[in-house]
Amino acid sequence: MASYTRKEARDWAREHLKGVINVIIPSFTSDLKGINEQAVRHDVRKQLEFGFDGALLVSEVAITLPEYRQFCQIAYDEAAGRQMFFHHSSWSNLEQALEALKVAEDTGAEVVLLSYPPNFYPESEQDIYDYTKAICDATKLGVMLFPMYLWGFSPRIHPSDIPVSLIRRLLDDCPNIVSIKAEGGFPSIMGIVECYRHFGKEVVISCPIEGELAALGQLMPIELSATSDHEYYGPMIPRIFKLLQEKQYDEATRLYWQLHPARRAKGAAAMQLHGGAFLNRMGWKFQAWLQGYSGGPLRQPTLRIHDQQMNMLRKGLTDAGLKPSMDPFREFFIGRHPTR
Repeated sequence: MASYTRKEARDWAREHLKGVINVIIPSFTSDLKGINEQAVRHDVRKQLEFGFDGALLVSEVAITLPEYRQFCQIAYDEAAGRQMFFHHSSWSNLEQALEALKVAEDTGAEVVLLSYPPNFYPESEQDIYDYTKAICDATKLGVMLFPMYLWGFSPRIHPSDIPVSLIRRLLDDCPNIVSIKAEGGFPSIMGIVECYRHFGKEVVISCPIEGELAALGQLMPIELSATSDHEYYGPMIPRIFKLLQEKQYDEATRLYWQLHPARRAKGAAAMQLHGGAFLNRMGWKFQAWLQGYSGGPLRQPTLRIHDQQMNMLRKGLTDAGLKPSMDPFREFFIGRHPTR
């Protein structure tokens, strides 16, 4: 259960929602029939090694709700209070999303990252309001609002994906909205600037894009970077974040430029990997594997990753002076904890 009440949610968030939150993608047994417990525990230990403050426990893969519960339980047990977990509210429809909230509350999640189903086609701000409020009303947990191009709201609803007029209504009517993952109008930085200007005194504004974090964090106070695939860079984003909090901007900038070859490689690979307004979770799992995470097979249906992208991503890390795994690529698809 959350460590705060619904009425306390925003005060709790202002005090506790800080740091760098990346992602953990579920790992499956070699026969793909169940959750791979040792692999999940391995990934949580890697989180702690790299200095992450928590993780989004990803549901946007081929996983059943009971399996997602098991995945969350294992991660929570291994973390033993040393990680903050975000529930990934990414399910096929509102009914399933509401059912999954019970899993979040039972397995130690502190925050819900609100996503919208691929079959959800709002034609007005009110449609988005109704879905969002239904999620917020159904849970005691704090909710992170997520304006993002992936939902397909732009330009039909607004170029910023979820306009500030609608966010204003939601904040007024949903006291457990505690944060905004400000990617509206991506890749423009206006989404985060606008959210900070309008709502920064009420809720925590998250800057999830590490390149924007390292730059904007020198000009405006950013206390949270959640949630993103920061694990691609190993421990580097928690390190940069700490430097920003200490106002050591020259050193943060030096590390920014050190990572630039990897950043460019990741951006180039993303153009090939993330088709159909859908994040390639196999691609993200491979990025994590390069830094020592478990890797391993995902179920159909899943987007794929090929040698061209894998070579590009690994070379980017090498060019940035990091030390990615040089194991044969086939080992990624087997995983570091194969089951017999």
